[in-house]
Amino acid sequence: MLMSEFPEMRPSSLERGWRAAAWVGEDLAAEGNDAGAPTARDPGREGEPHSRHRDARLGSTDKELKAGATAEGSAPTAVGTSGVQLTDPAGGPQSLLPRPCRVLVLLNPRGGKGKALKLFRSYVQPLLVQADVSFTLMLTERRNHARELVQTEELGCWDALVVMSGDGVMHEVVNGLMERPDWETAIRKPLCSLPAGSGNALAASLNHYAGYEQVTNEDLLTNCTLLLCGRRLVPMNLLSLHMASGLRVFSVLSLAWGFIADVDIESEKFRRLGEMRFTLGTILRLASLRTYQGRLAYLPVGQVVSKMPTSWALDRQDQQGPVDAHLVPLEEPVPSHWTVVPEQDFVLVLALLHSHLGSEMFAAPMGHSEAGAMHLFYVRAGVSRAMLLRLFLAMEKGRHMECNCPYLVYVPVVAFRLEPRDGKGMFAVDGELMVSETVQGQVRPNYFWMVGGRGEPPPSLEPQPPPSQKLQQTPPPEEPL
Repeated sequence: MLMSEFPEMRPSSLERGWRAAAWVGEDLAAEGNDAGAPTARDPGREGEPHSRHRDARLGSTDKELKAGATAEGSAPTAVGTSGVQLTDPAGGPQSLLPRPCRVLVLLNPRGGKGKALKLFRSYVQPLLVQADVSFTLMLTERRNHARELVQTEELGCWDALVVMSGDGVMHEVVNGLMERPDWETAIRKPLCSLPAGSGNALAASLNHYAGYEQVTNEDLLTNCTLLLCGRRLVPMNLLSLHMASGLRVFSVLSLAWGFIADVDIESEKFRRLGEMRFTLGTILRLASLRTYQGRLAYLPVGQVVSKMPTSWALDRQDQQGPVDAHLVPLEEPVPSHWTVVPEQDFVLVLALLHSHLGSEMFAAPMGHSEAGAMHLFYVRAGVSRAMLLRLFLAMEKGRHMECNCPYLVYVPVVAFRLEPRDGKGMFAVDGELMVSETVQGQVRPNYFWMVGGRGEPPPSLEPQPPPSQKLQQTPPPEEPL
């Protein structure tokens, strides 16, 4: 297993946060989702950046990448190679990418510390070449660029879409696929997450599910690249969200309100610190702890009584996307078999699909959510700053539930509704800022494929997990409704 050479000498997250606080006054703001210098697509050469504009000029960085890719890149596969489908009538569910395979890499050049392109060339490209994975690289230029690209991309040219960035660009890609006219087919295209952002929660979760130890930075990137080389696919839940404004959003990771959302959004100006930005943001927010008023209700896993679509859900069939059978109109009370939280003062509410909230935030140690379920956490008002700090420090190793904090509540749920009072507080959906308004959501079980299980790469590429950890078996995804 990939580990730091001297783990006992590594500073803790809190220590790194205090060090960062000493120079918080420096200008670390990073604008937007990242400018890049795309180049013209050349189907005959793999590994070079491309854009839809064939007359686009090569930047100096792209020329360097092109030269390296020409020397090191693998041979291209035939355009139109079919990717894995959710079901195969002849042979049953499939769970592997083909060999050889061809992928489109969407890389955010300014994600995290702004070193994604260099990391790709140093850590990812050599492993892909060895594993016979040919690729074409696209640099995103701005926020929502990846969303726009996948809305019109010819998906049949690729066996998988690879996102090298943080969780926000994966959010863009999934929502872009769900906004296509052929969304039912588009969402079946396998996806892969290569961590190059600040939080990298989705990549950390996939690393955990594969049975590997919790690692960060280049170690996590290498592990996730090896998962891509292994070609194994696993089905993933998808969270379907409905906002009071009529907006529909799909989440691949989480919805946060209150403390966690504040830290996530307010620490954006420190993004060049990488993962340390969240530790620093936590310290700053603890100094002026807020509480938020609202109403929370949820459908526990054990209380699901019917999956027949409600009349409201049927009336919304003209909207694109699957029908959410457990939800009722936001103007109506939640169904009687739902649980309504009596308290209305909160420090935070978190709906989480996966094990990690960041590469060093093991938020859900209770295990992988079952198909169609998610983790719901909330912290009631009254918790002390000291206890809240203790919870977040313990979360690095997944031991926060052992603190026995009476203000922390956890329950596995299928659906939820959150109604902020007076629109106060911020929503963060997969780390992206959303308007604070009444929202409800339902988990779509096993709705899309991601590269995540340990496959069969060459022995020299395979990291060794601890003997006690085993790969979790996951049932094949459901057909979109």
